Amino acid sequence: MKKIVLTGGGTAGHVTPNIALMPALKKAGYEISYIGSYDGIERRLIEELNIPYYGISSGKLRRYFDLKNFTDPFKVIKGFFEAKKLMKKLKPDVVFSKGGFVTVPVVLAAKRCKVPAIIHESDMTPGLANKLAIPSAYKVCHNFPETADSLPEGKAVLSGSPIRQELLNGNRFNGLKICGFSHDKPVILVIGGSLGAAAINEAVRKALPVLLPSYQIVHVCGKGKVDTSIKNVDGYIQFDYVKQELSDLLAAADLVISRAGSNAICEFLALKKPNILIPLPANASRGDQILNAASFEKQGFSYLLPEEMVTDESLAEAVNEVFENRETYIQAMENAGASDAIQIIVNLCNEAVRDSKNKKRK
Repeated sequence: MKKIVLTGGGTAGHVTPNIALMPALKKAGYEISYIGSYDGIERRLIEELNIPYYGISSGKLRRYFDLKNFTDPFKVIKGFFEAKKLMKKLKPDVVFSKGGFVTVPVVLAAKRCKVPAIIHESDMTPGLANKLAIPSAYKVCHNFPETADSLPEGKAVLSGSPIRQELLNGNRFNGLKICGFSHDKPVILVIGGSLGAAAINEAVRKALPVLLPSYQIVHVCGKGKVDTSIKNVDGYIQFDYVKQELSDLLAAADLVISRAGSNAICEFLALKKPNILIPLPANASRGDQILNAASFEKQGFSYLLPEEMVTDESLAEAVNEVFENRETYIQAMENAGASDAIQIIVNLCNEAVRDSKNKKRK
């Protein structure tokens, strides 16, 4: 049996694509182990799946001044030696890295131990962790055509993002039932990420009088951000967080309003959901969501509404425009011929294993 080490952590977005890959990797004959940080979100998510999990020291590499910048490099160095020790113990044939700072020592250790490492870059431009790891990578998978310009020649593979298969099997009837919605009005799903998005929440709530005569709205507003003063409004329902219900809610949605995280927007593309993207502004991020949304707008998949332009009026106008032209967005997404990212990545893993074995024979 072939062995693979998956790594990725810090946020759920660096873990869920790895989880999406697991069934196909098992089917392809891989024994899976996972390396993450000692106590990051990835530990709980992976241990729930009964996958062997190994924690290593992890430090964050910041672009801004912080006293931890003087101590975290030592954590990274410690993590490298721990990862190197794990490589010798687990003897993987290949490593797959989804990103996050914990992956840097893992990819560097894999290179030192002559284990090929495949990296997946979700955003338009590589983040700092992946920038450090890319020179040691066998191949770099990516979601956006433009990303290839930022990657070493011969390493870039346009794969798309691994999509959780359960999201593709949602049931519209169940989604409507969860919300108590009728079948005779279109449904808008508003989702701002696990922490919610204050600007989106505020604009949606202010726009309710304009939107509710024509639409039903399910609003995933973030933990602790449910507005109890509007809990019993007909055609509007709030959740602070959803998990198992998400596939059915997406199936019920005719239009999605969302941030522009790469995993989420790739899910909308796979599901052919017309969407309005309100990316995190540059002053609250490194600007990756802005670039992601601009690419999807250029390709005709999404309507881009910058946060600084969000008002109840602009949001309502965007909703009406996208809904009226929804078939145009759906057609653009269908014409894109979304690739099977999971199979592409599994094939790359197989290729890396073969190449590695051939080199060792020589």
